[in-house]
Amino acid sequence: MTIVNAAARPPIHMIDTEADALADLGMRAHARQSDVSRLLMAEIERARIHTAEDIPPDVVTMRSTVEFVDQATGTRRTVELVYPAEADIAANRISVITPVGAGLIGLREGDSILWPDRDGHERTLSVVKVIQPARDTTAKSR
Repeated sequence: MTIVNAAARPPIHMIDTEADALADLGMRAHARQSDVSRLLMAEIERARIHTAEDIPPDVVTMRSTVEFVDQATGTRRTVELVYPAEADIAANRISVITPVGAGLIGLREGDSILWPDRDGHERTLSVVKVIQPARDTTAKSR
């Protein structure tokens, strides 16, 4: 799997607590899924970090529902981006530790990213719509 030049990618945004959790997840997944882990870690490093209260509502975050188009095939999908233990492809819940999941995290509606698939072929993923989950914004940030 080739790592795409980060300078050519759209800017991304992440929630501070999710970025921390994803970094831990990426490090733990490195032995089993080194390519996706490296891609995810690179995205975390370049992300603009926000609190949950300040994240723009059109950003793909964990547990958000995302409608996107794979420009290579024209396939339009709607999925929920989840942590690996919650993944269920039959229920359209995809793990952030998959090529598509790692490519979508942090994008905004209207963004497109050139991103490798499982076979190493680059595809353009375009975010059409983002629906945010209900968030508990009463908890204090650390």
